[in-house]
Amino acid sequence: MPEPLQLSADRARERAEVAKQRPIVLDVQSLTKSYGQVVAANEVSFHVHEGSFTGLVGPNGAGKTTTLSMITGLNRPTSGKVFVRETDVWGGDTTAKRVIGTLPDRLRLFDRLTGSQLLHYSGVLHGLDRRTIATRSHELAAAFGLELALDRLVSDYSSGMQKKIMLACAMIHAPQLLVLDEPYEGIDPVSAANVTEILEKYVAGGGSVLMSSHSLEFIQRVCDHVIVIVGGDVVAGGTVAEVSAGTTLEKRFAELVDKSGGGLEWLHGLSDSV
Repeated sequence: MPEPLQLSADRARERAEVAKQRPIVLDVQSLTKSYGQVVAANEVSFHVHEGSFTGLVGPNGAGKTTTLSMITGLNRPTSGKVFVRETDVWGGDTTAKRVIGTLPDRLRLFDRLTGSQLLHYSGVLHGLDRRTIATRSHELAAAFGLELALDRLVSDYSSGMQKKIMLACAMIHAPQLLVLDEPYEGIDPVSAANVTEILEKYVAGGGSVLMSSHSLEFIQRVCDHVIVIVGGDVVAGGTVAEVSAGTTLEKRFAELVDKSGGGLEWLHGLSDSV
C-alpha cells in the first residue's frame, strides 16, 4: 500500500495539470518593500490558480514573510499590486481581504481566551452568525483533534496546538485563499499528516493555498506549484516538476541559491588567504 506522503505527491502531480486550466485566484504584480536602503522584496511577481497548493521557499531572510504579509494586507508594499479574484488588496476595498484566511509568522494570540472563545471571536470578526460559528467551530475542532481542548486557555496549549487553533481560525469563514507562513512549524508528524489531509481536502474543493516552508522535501511531496525567492527576488516558479528540472527540489534549490550569490564562495579560496 502506498505511503500517505507518496499519495500526496501523486495527487499533487495530478493537481498541477488541472490547476493550469482554472482561473487565477491570486495575482502578485511587482511587489516591492523597502526599509530605507534595504530591499526586503524586489518586484516579486507570480500567480496562484484556483485549486492549487503552492509552496513559497527561500533561505532565511529571503523575503518570504515580507511577501506573504503584503499579500494578506498586513504590510503595505512600497510599490506593486496584489489582486485576489481581480480585486486589489490595497485598493481600499475590503472584499479581497474577506476571502483570505491567514496564518502569520510569529503567532500573536489572544491567549487568555479559550480555544472555543478564540474561534468564536474569529467568526464574529468575519461577520458570521452565532449558529454558523458554533457549527463550524465544532467541525474544525473535530477535524484538527482539538475537541477536548476547546475549554482550555490557549496559553496552556502546546505550540503545535496553538498552530492548529490559529489555522482553524483562519478557515472558519470558508476563505477562497489560505496564506500560511510556516504552518507546520512546531507540529508533530501525526498532526502534520492531519493538517495536510485537511488542506488537501480544502484544495480539492476549489480552495487555494500559498504556504511558506523550510522543508523542501515536504514541499516537493505535497505542493503542486513552487516559487523560489532569494534575496527578495523570485528566481524560479512553476510546477514542482518544472522547477525541480529532473532532480530533487532540494538540489535545484541549492543551485538557485548558489547562482544568486547565496553560496560560500569565499571559502573556496581559504587556503590562499592563509
